[in-house]
Amino acid sequence: MIAIFNKYRAVFGVGLQSNLVYRVNFGVRGFFSFFHLMVVFILWSAAYSNKPLINGFTFAQTFTYFVTMIVVQFMIGAFNEDYQISDEIRNGLINQFLLKPVNYFAYRFSIYASARLVTGLLILIPVVVTYPLLRHHLTLPHEWWRFALAPPVLVMSALIQFGIAYCFGMLSFWFLEIQGFVILSMAIESMLGGQIFPLDLLPNWLFNASAGLPYFYQMYFPVALLTGRISDPDTIIAMMAIQLFWVAVILLACQVLWRRGLRLHTAVGG
Repeated sequence: MIAIFNKYRAVFGVGLQSNLVYRVNFGVRGFFSFFHLMVVFILWSAAYSNKPLINGFTFAQTFTYFVTMIVVQFMIGAFNEDYQISDEIRNGLINQFLLKPVNYFAYRFSIYASARLVTGLLILIPVVVTYPLLRHHLTLPHEWWRFALAPPVLVMSALIQFGIAYCFGMLSFWFLEIQGFVILSMAIESMLGGQIFPLDLLPNWLFNASAGLPYFYQMYFPVALLTGRISDPDTIIAMMAIQLFWVAVILLACQVLWRRGLRLHTAVGG
């Protein structure tokens, strides 16, 4: 067990060094993400101009939701892991993992975790810089149990994020190009993951339907937990159970696609 831990800790360290080389790119991306917040601020200011509440939430609560969304995206979002996995399959680089005692999923997840550590820390820079300008428009709930539940929820969200990206990468065993699948997934995720608007603005039946899908638990659920948009503890516990279910389903799908894909794989190159 210690040997396995040391193995993937070394992979994590290599990934960390690799991502630190491009820390300026991540930092610039994070900084310019806050220009998106300017648009959000203007649009939602107009929406709240004639009413103090929308669906029971103030402007500060809604704006806090979008700020938290950006931070969480940089902490757990899968940016290009699907394309990286696809490239390794198509270019034959995956062959080296077939001859060594290395679990490919654990290897790729270690790389993903190291990248998210770098981006998660770098996003704090623009947050700190812009906080004096934003602090009057931000508000967070103070219930201690929300922050106690946040770590497991974020870990499960990260597994869903990475697992879906991994599954799309595995499609390269069957298809030469996966860009169409990835773009379609990103469009669905943006809509049903709450990145365009808070999902609680949907009609109740549609909100409840989206709560049964994995995209709901990628971004919206952890952000809603942290910002208080889901207030009932019993509802949150029930949603955590559904989230755990999707983690198990997606991890199982990752293993099935890997094993089925290897049956079709021809070890050329690498």
